[in-house]
Amino acid sequence: MSGALEARLPDFPWDTLAEAGAKAGAHPDGLVDLSVGTPVDPVPPVIQEALTGAAWIPGYPTTHGTPALRQAAADALARRYGVLVDPVSVLPTIGSKELVAWLPTLLGVGAGDLVVLPSLAYPTYEVGARLAGADILRTDSTVAAGPARPKLLWLNSPSNPTGRVLPPEHLRKVVDWARERGTVVVSDECYLALGWESEPVSVLHESVSGGSHDGLLAVHSLSKSSNLAGYRAGYVTGDPALVERLLAVRKHAGMIVPHPVQAAMTAALTDDEHVATQKAAYAARRAVLRPALESAGFTVDHSEAGLYLWSTRGEDAWTTVDWLAARGILAAPGTFYGPAGDRHVRVALTATDERVETAAARLLA
Repeated sequence: MSGALEARLPDFPWDTLAEAGAKAGAHPDGLVDLSVGTPVDPVPPVIQEALTGAAWIPGYPTTHGTPALRQAAADALARRYGVLVDPVSVLPTIGSKELVAWLPTLLGVGAGDLVVLPSLAYPTYEVGARLAGADILRTDSTVAAGPARPKLLWLNSPSNPTGRVLPPEHLRKVVDWARERGTVVVSDECYLALGWESEPVSVLHESVSGGSHDGLLAVHSLSKSSNLAGYRAGYVTGDPALVERLLAVRKHAGMIVPHPVQAAMTAALTDDEHVATQKAAYAARRAVLRPALESAGFTVDHSEAGLYLWSTRGEDAWTTVDWLAARGILAAPGTFYGPAGDRHVRVALTATDERVETAAARLLA
């Protein structure tokens, strides 16, 4: 990496958690890692079988994905979320993180352009803007952008890290504001299947988009709903013209999802039963962990959807991380997601039932 490019990037946040991780790992009964939101449950058999069944294919896969995969994604969006897209406007990606990181560059965002991020946001939104050389504005209010005409605006509902769900009327106001300024709206919808107290809505839903996907992109991941973090399986869809531009560049760059992963994605998007089963598992863990945190003096804010409990003890985030680490529990400080997270920690539901129950017992001790 060139020195100039490296200088534009923030420090990798998870590296700073090593000391707390070592402290938590020294607990006599072992570490309970509630920091990184990585799946711990097995990949559903129907998906494993599809992956291995395509292992024999020797030729290059297509960047645009198989027709079966694109149709399965379109059908799943309609069936699960009431969203209608043309399968030709579905583009598989190598997980969602690589798309998030390179999307501004792929769309031609560059020096002097403005990218708007949520005040509390997945760190890779900022990384992507910095890779493109763009300026950044963190805000949850389009009013704060003033007369600016951003090149790109990120939405994330349900939010990582807060679990906040933006209602359709809020999303519609953002979309209208962006369209007036020629701003591309990209909605990270990786947690759309995990609504608890609120039902999330896609930016592509008619109640938000007005029936047109112009200027809109939605990013989807199969990591959370189907336990495919290790497969690197995601896709983007929305404005046909924007998807076509992304496809053209990605063909040249060799950004291609392997054949077996495309087959696995097709199976995952065709089967709803495993998604419901996984959601029930997270709901059960949430029902154990949330009251334990509250009994230990935490306040859980937002968290009406997604895989995290946005929690605070009313103190500096790193003080809370240390308090939890002394009990063998590792959580992520809210500062990983922006300065506004300096008094919260993000507690993930992605641990086994046994480890979640262990964490709850330690919190209640």
